Amino acid sequence: MGAFSVHASLSPSLSPLYRLPSFPLLKPFLHFKPLQRFHPKNRSYFRAPYRFPISVLPIGSSSQLSDDEIEAESDDEDEDDVAAEEYDVVSSEIGEDSEHDEEEEEEEEENDDVLEGNSIIGEKNSQSRYEEFKWQRVERIRNEVREFGEEIIDVEELASVYNFRIDKFQRLAIKAFLRGSSVVVSAPTSSGKTLIAEAAAVATIARGRRLFYTTPLKALSNQKLRDFRETFGDANVGLLTGDSAVNKDAPVLIMTTEILRNMMYHSVGMDSSESALSHVDVIVLDEVHYLSDISRGTVWEEIVIYCPKQVQLICLSATVANPDELAGWIGQIHGKTELVTSSKRPVPLTWLFSTKTTLLPLLDEKGTGMNRRLSLNQLQLDSSRANLYNDERSRRRRSRKYQFDVPPLSKNDMNSIRRSQVPQVIDTLWHLKERDMLPAVWFIFSRKGCDAAVQYLEECTLLDECEISEVELALKRFRVRYPDAVRESSAKALLRGVAAHHAGCLPLWKSFIEELFQKGLVKVVFATETLAAGINMPARTAVLSSLSKRIESGRTLLNSNELLQMAGRAGRRGIDERGHVVLVQTPYEGAEECCKVLFSGLEPLVSQFTASYGMVLNLLAGSKVRSSPESDDSNAPRAGRTLEEARKLVEQSFGNYVGSNVMLAAKEEIAKIQTEIEMLSSEITDEAIDKKSRKLLSQSAYMEIADLQEELRAEKRIRTELRRRMELERIFSLNPLLEELGDGHLPFMCLQHTDSDGVQHQIPAVYLGKVDSLKTSKLKNMVHESDAFALNKEISSSDTSSADAIEPSYHVALGSDNSWYLFTEKWIKAIYKTGFPNVALALGDALPREIMTDLVDKAEFQWEKVAESALGGLWCMEGSLDTWSWSLNVPVVSSLSEDDEVLQFSEAYQNAVQSYKDQRNKVSRLKKKIARSEGFREYKKILDVAKFNEEKIRRLKARSRRLVTRIEQIEPSGWKEFLQISNVIHEIRALDINSHVIFPLGETAAAIRGENELWLAMVLRNKILLDLKPAQLAAVCGGLVSEGIKVRPWKNNSYIYEASTTVMNVITFLDEQRSSLLQLQEKHGVKIPCCLDNQFCGMVEAWASGLTWREIMMDCAMDEGDLARLLRRTIDILAQIPKIPDIDPLLQSNAVKASSVMDRPPISDLVG
Repeated sequence: MGAFSVHASLSPSLSPLYRLPSFPLLKPFLHFKPLQRFHPKNRSYFRAPYRFPISVLPIGSSSQLSDDEIEAESDDEDEDDVAAEEYDVVSSEIGEDSEHDEEEEEEEEENDDVLEGNSIIGEKNSQSRYEEFKWQRVERIRNEVREFGEEIIDVEELASVYNFRIDKFQRLAIKAFLRGSSVVVSAPTSSGKTLIAEAAAVATIARGRRLFYTTPLKALSNQKLRDFRETFGDANVGLLTGDSAVNKDAPVLIMTTEILRNMMYHSVGMDSSESALSHVDVIVLDEVHYLSDISRGTVWEEIVIYCPKQVQLICLSATVANPDELAGWIGQIHGKTELVTSSKRPVPLTWLFSTKTTLLPLLDEKGTGMNRRLSLNQLQLDSSRANLYNDERSRRRRSRKYQFDVPPLSKNDMNSIRRSQVPQVIDTLWHLKERDMLPAVWFIFSRKGCDAAVQYLEECTLLDECEISEVELALKRFRVRYPDAVRESSAKALLRGVAAHHAGCLPLWKSFIEELFQKGLVKVVFATETLAAGINMPARTAVLSSLSKRIESGRTLLNSNELLQMAGRAGRRGIDERGHVVLVQTPYEGAEECCKVLFSGLEPLVSQFTASYGMVLNLLAGSKVRSSPESDDSNAPRAGRTLEEARKLVEQSFGNYVGSNVMLAAKEEIAKIQTEIEMLSSEITDEAIDKKSRKLLSQSAYMEIADLQEELRAEKRIRTELRRRMELERIFSLNPLLEELGDGHLPFMCLQHTDSDGVQHQIPAVYLGKVDSLKTSKLKNMVHESDAFALNKEISSSDTSSADAIEPSYHVALGSDNSWYLFTEKWIKAIYKTGFPNVALALGDALPREIMTDLVDKAEFQWEKVAESALGGLWCMEGSLDTWSWSLNVPVVSSLSEDDEVLQFSEAYQNAVQSYKDQRNKVSRLKKKIARSEGFREYKKILDVAKFNEEKIRRLKARSRRLVTRIEQIEPSGWKEFLQISNVIHEIRALDINSHVIFPLGETAAAIRGENELWLAMVLRNKILLDLKPAQLAAVCGGLVSEGIKVRPWKNNSYIYEASTTVMNVITFLDEQRSSLLQLQEKHGVKIPCCLDNQFCGMVEAWASGLTWREIMMDCAMDEGDLARLLRRTIDILAQIPKIPDIDPLLQSNAVKASSVMDRPPISDLVG
């Protein structure tokens, strides 16, 4: 493909109304010439007359600053190779409007007037107080408060900090905050939620108090530090992380949620004057929707639970389905809380769908369904008949004609059409350029996919000469300052305006890409989904290469929250009239699946609350883990909380709040159901039916039907008994045959059962033998000891001599579907003469029956019941690779002739069958006689009503059982795990849960941050670590935190450093302790992983020994980002060691030495 060049004009400068953020990392690198003033009327855009459903994607309001996002530290994306064609795309466009109430529309019109007026007035009229920097406006408010008092702080005063009119939801949230309430804010991505926290910080600082701002990740904390310093000045903003502290006594202190949670552990139950939060008025929980995160959601819940009542909470969340429940929960356990929601996007979105040849609107004109031009039938017609449609009228006419003539598509046809419509990256990019839809963030769910897409565009240039020069200069200066952080494989692509952004890149390099993108010097960023969850990189267009991602069990569709989070990257406030979201045809999904996800509705917040060792130790042991002997009495630790006191705290979780509401509603419904069942049951009794019959029928008709019904009941009892005898006689006939076959060859047989839908299934199988006669103790024990396989012994009683001692037995066979079947004689349809000869293949080999018996005994017993009866069940279990070759040789049923059957039934069985048939015919004749009786028509109506009521009772009972089960499942969230963990720490002597005396091991574990604090404490207190050098200590610590890090070899890069012999010996020794802890955890039902992996210890040891980044990454089988993340985790645990109580000073000294050596570029956290 020939090269092509896309020249874009330089990004227009913004008026003071739209100031660009500063970029400290790029300040020394970038020089921009003066640019043209931005004017809304000069902007080029196009509108589409479509409406988007308000329940799915809300849209925008007035202009303001974008909300800051977080950058995820790691990718959960699939790492398999994906062909470049899979990411390629094309675009389309639809409008998106929402219905607003009159007040919102009026305010939006005012905002537009203000913005446009300010833009048109120009430079002269905009030079007033807006010439002030934001920090100067904040300082002005502080001075006014000192002079006139706190009473002057109102929403208008705080809004004056900004040079634009703030939105309605921001105004409402600020008013709620000023009333002294906690606030929950739920609004779309980039709608300006951070402004609310910033305004609260202005008010708090002006009052001379403190505000804590929490973020999910260190990277976001660093970003917030830079942003808040610009607003409040360096002296007023601090940062607190696990391994560093910057100006920690500042009025605004930024930290990760885990840091704040650990501070609160020691403040729960304290007097406000003693607490670490004594001078804190406000805590901001950014990205509070992380509460649903499986691995970390507990932290957000703990902060709300432990937070002192006098502290106001400001919880900022993306749009979720149940913000009212979140606000209600916080209000119940913390205090007065107000909910503020906004469904409007600051920049409206158009939704487009890309195929191989075109870019179309995804939705129809009403915005309520899929654009019918994107149906598979239509795509097939357009593809095959494109040359016949020469004008639009002809196309519409032919489409209407053929949409009824096309036969239904098979699954293969649909897959074929999808594959034929998958676009290429280059085609989609050309559409984006033609429609002026750049810059774009292009989401691809794998690192290799992002890198491959960048390489695919190696001949495509999206920058003009001026922009190329600026990128060259920025790259040159970045290289001088951070030589090891340059990603050489991506440097050339930057000069074309293309970049990749994923967790395989170094944090410094990602920051460099982000700032280039925000400056308009990168036009397309190929990124994994983690970018959507965090960094502030709004673009004009967001492209999704696929609507599904690969997980361990296969491919899974995105949910609506994930889709909307990525779509939220589109549309830059104050710059773009509209944002664009482009979904792409893939081999796996098309427009139908896209619409299905889009209209599926938002996902609710779900509690992930669970207990941990740190939680249990800190709650039961009190606020301080230990006091030194020199401590005075005032610093002595308090008595620990009782289990009942701890339970009250734990049971305040969000899950329990939601569960209690569900439980209350369920109990009310169960009571109503029971009342209705009692009423209906009274109407279907024999007495009730008899009473109705007497009332509706004449005396003669009633007597006739009553006599016939009594006779029918007697005949049905006889029929049931005859059927039971027939089954027993059948078993009696089968037993000697099966015993004989158990000693000879392995015959083929056919099993038969009917499923719940009435479909009959026949299963060809090879018979192995009776369970009791096989040499398989595991299977025998299961059948005889498990109640699930118990047989009804009462069925053996019979008045026929042949069946007196009969009882069914379990047998085993291997089906042609490579599944093991466990069954009684009830399920045997036929047995055949042919089968596998029970002869060894070679001299000395085991017999086939012995081989298959061993295979079934080795299997993981996960039997699933296929069918059941009074004569025993039919069970199924998946086979293995070892049984596959045997199952392949079992013939299908149709190839087995009836002449081959060896099943011979006794004369007694034949007589029993005939007796049963005769009785069945007798019952049938009696039913017909009743139907011809005088009053049957009226009587049948009574019976129909009774049957209807019986069915209704059955459904009500099923509903009641489900509700009872649901109530049983709603046990206090986290409390069960809390008790299990407390048993572990009690038995291992970390804490005496009766006296609340905390032992040194528990004291150490309580002070550690990690996934399994007890395991980390056991390792760090082990004397074997004292013999290690600093680099070796770092290597061992790296083995404790390497979970999730993977080797990713490609091309010739397949090398990683091996650890020294000393380190390997220590890891081996620690592995024995790890096994002991895992056994103890299993004993008490605790499932917290204990990480210990020597695979990457050598890499950590090499870095801690002073090797350069270039040396360590040479031919390395790890991504740079993965190694940097591993090293940062290691530094974090090393930095904790000096602060942990009762740790040997030598170990603390070595930890300090190791962390100081390791914490160097290019993995340093703080950038700029």
